[in-house]
Amino acid sequence: MKASAPSLTHCVPADKSWLAVYAELFKARLTLLVLLTTLVGFYVGFRGPLDYLVLLHTLLGTALVASGGSALNQLFEREYDARMRRTCHRPLPSGRLQPRTVLAIGVALAGLGLIYLAQAVNLATSLLGAITFVTYVFVYTPLKRLTWLNTAVGAIPGALPPLIGWTAARGEITLEGLALFAIQALWQVPHFLAIAWIYRDEYAKAGFRMLPLVDPKGRRTGRQALLHALALLPVSLCPFFFHLTGPVYLAGALVLGLAFAWFAAQFARRLTISGARQLFYASILYLPLLLAVMVLDKIKL
Repeated sequence: MKASAPSLTHCVPADKSWLAVYAELFKARLTLLVLLTTLVGFYVGFRGPLDYLVLLHTLLGTALVASGGSALNQLFEREYDARMRRTCHRPLPSGRLQPRTVLAIGVALAGLGLIYLAQAVNLATSLLGAITFVTYVFVYTPLKRLTWLNTAVGAIPGALPPLIGWTAARGEITLEGLALFAIQALWQVPHFLAIAWIYRDEYAKAGFRMLPLVDPKGRRTGRQALLHALALLPVSLCPFFFHLTGPVYLAGALVLGLAFAWFAAQFARRLTISGARQLFYASILYLPLLLAVMVLDKIKL
């Protein structure tokens, strides 16, 4: 419990309970977002009265896989996390947990979650969980040190949870479920580019190759954020055109999409930290509001 990765920052570990340590290891806030989007995918995709037992199985299995993936992600990035002020307090660089412990926990949780999804839900859902886990831990995580395209690749595992929920409800991957995946994938790019612009100096210190580091003037960063926000607008209307939602969702998606695109345009025009923060806050409001309108205006079959 005393070993820690070498740090390039002056990072004094704060006192934390064991509950807080493991919540940080499992990235509790990110895992909650995963579960929220999985829940929405299941609810929108389910026909007839909701099967709460299948939903519970889906959320539990997904939570196990997500927690295991977060633990292994931190295991592989522990030396790099130690170099950034925003991550040096995590359980591994701070020395609160040992690498072998985290390895065992991560593998056990992910393996248990995938088996649970296959047995309690269906094989297609478990397969999607496996794809999410592998692409996040073994593709996206190392790519962050190799190429700025890691953001686009990372959008894949980040956008699979609603498709996992949909597939758990329907038993198969369909075009409607892929539309939910596309919405979240496109949303993630402006969201993460805003973060990368705000923390570009820390990412550079840690050795992560984010787009703002190879684009110091920010023109490509701003353009990518804006283009993805604009592409998100028509894609977000798909639930209405696929007859999953009604006109209230259509109006809400249009308003939210235009507002999100406006913040992306302001960021692309100004390329300032304040503009990036505004885009980031807009992104964390956009997704839950869009999902809420989707759930409230679902067409029940």
